[in-house]
Amino acid sequence: MNIVEIITKKKLGQELSREEIGYFVRAAATHDRTMAEDYQLTALLMAIRLQGMTARETTDLTLAMRDSGDVADLSSIPGVKVDKHSTGGVGDTTTLILAPLVAACGVPVAKMSGRGLGHTGGTLDKLESIPGLSVEESEEQFLRQVREVGVAVIGQTGSLAPADKTLYALRDVTSTVDSLPLIASSIMSKKLAAGSDAIVLDVKTGSGAIMQTLEGSIELAKAMVDIGTLAGKPVVAIVTGMEQPLGTHVGNALEVKDAIDVLSGRTKGALLEVSLLLGSHMLMLAGRCATPEEGRAMLESALRTGSGLSRLKAMIECQGGDPRVCDDVSLLPQPAVRREVRAGCTGYVQAMDTMALGLAAQAMGAGRIRKSDALDYSVGFILPVRIGDRLEEDTSFVTLCARSEEEADRAEAAIRAAITIGPEQVAAPPLCYAIVTKDGMQRLG
Repeated sequence: MNIVEIITKKKLGQELSREEIGYFVRAAATHDRTMAEDYQLTALLMAIRLQGMTARETTDLTLAMRDSGDVADLSSIPGVKVDKHSTGGVGDTTTLILAPLVAACGVPVAKMSGRGLGHTGGTLDKLESIPGLSVEESEEQFLRQVREVGVAVIGQTGSLAPADKTLYALRDVTSTVDSLPLIASSIMSKKLAAGSDAIVLDVKTGSGAIMQTLEGSIELAKAMVDIGTLAGKPVVAIVTGMEQPLGTHVGNALEVKDAIDVLSGRTKGALLEVSLLLGSHMLMLAGRCATPEEGRAMLESALRTGSGLSRLKAMIECQGGDPRVCDDVSLLPQPAVRREVRAGCTGYVQAMDTMALGLAAQAMGAGRIRKSDALDYSVGFILPVRIGDRLEEDTSFVTLCARSEEEADRAEAAIRAAITIGPEQVAAPPLCYAIVTKDGMQRLG
C-alpha cells in the first residue's frame, strides 16, 4: 500500500477502503517514516478536510484510531458504566456536578478526561486546583476506586488512541481542526477506547463552541451518534448553548467552587439545569430510569440529601485531595488581587462573545496558550450577569481574581469588550437545542 495513492484517491473525492484508512492510522500511531512522513499525513488530513468522508469512512477511521492503542477494560466494575463528554465550553463544570450525582444514583462513572488548551477549560486542571489531588492513577487504583466509591475522574493514559495524538497535533498547526469527520473521529475514538458501556455527549453551539452554528453542531452530534451506533455503543448527543458561559465562575479553582456551591444547594441556574439534563440521560442509558423526568427526580433527590456532595468528597479523598474544600471553599487557591467591578452604565445585556471571555481568562493565567504552560489555579472571574439581564450603574458586573492590578485592568477591558450592552431587552438563549439518538433528532428550545 502506498500513502501517495491514498492521498490521491481522497484528493479526487473517492471513498477510502477500511484497509487504506488502517494504513494511514498505523502510520500516525507508529511514526513509521517508511509508511508516511508527517507532511504526507498532513496532505491526507487536508484532503479529508476538503473532500469530507462518508459515515462508513468516518466510523472506520474512529475504530482504527481506537484500536491504535490500549482499550480500557472496565468489566471488573459491576453495572452499566456511562461516560459523558463535552465538546468544550467556558464555565462548563458539569462533570464535577453530574459525575458524583450519577454515582450517588447507583451508576458507576469511570471517566478519563483531558486538559484545557485554548479558550476552554479542562476538567483535569480544575481538579488539580484542589490541594493534593492527583489525576494520575494506575489502572488498578482507578478500577478499585470506581468499585468502592462509584466515581473516578483521571487523566487519559498515554497509550489511549495514540494515533489521535499525532493527528490532532498536525491538525492544530495546519488549519484542519474544523473538519467534521476529523472532529467526530477524534472525540469518539478516545471515548470508545475509555471502555464505558454507553456515552452521553454534550455538543456545544454558539460563540464559545468549536461548532458555532446550530446546524453544524447538530451535524456533528449526528455524526458521533452514528459512529457509536455502528460501533455497537448506545450514544445520546445533546446540543446545548454556549452563547454565554454556562456557569457564573470561569477559572480552575473558581469553577470547583461553583460545582461545590451547586452540589451544596447554594446555587441554581444554567449550570445545574444542564448537569441535570445530561445526568438524566446517563441514568436512562444505564437502565436506572425510563424517562428523563424520572432521572431528573433521582438526581434532585441526590442533591437534596447531600449524597452527591458526599460522593465528590469521597472521590477527592481517594485521589489524595483535601475533602474539606467541600465544606470550606476558602481552602481552594486564592488570588493575589480580587476586584469587584460595577456596570457603570444602564441597559440590557444583549450578547456575549464567549470565546473572547474564555481567552480573557486564559490571558489571566487560567488557561494555556501552549501545552507546556503552567497555570495559576486561583485566577479567573465571576460573571453574574446573563444575556437579557437589566443593568444599572451600580449592578455588580464582574469580580476579577488576578495575579496583579495590571492583569486585572487588562481582564476588565477584555471582558467589557466581549459583552454587548444596549437599550433593548433580548430573550435569553435556550439552554438546550436538540437531542440526537440513533432513532432520530428532537428539536427543543
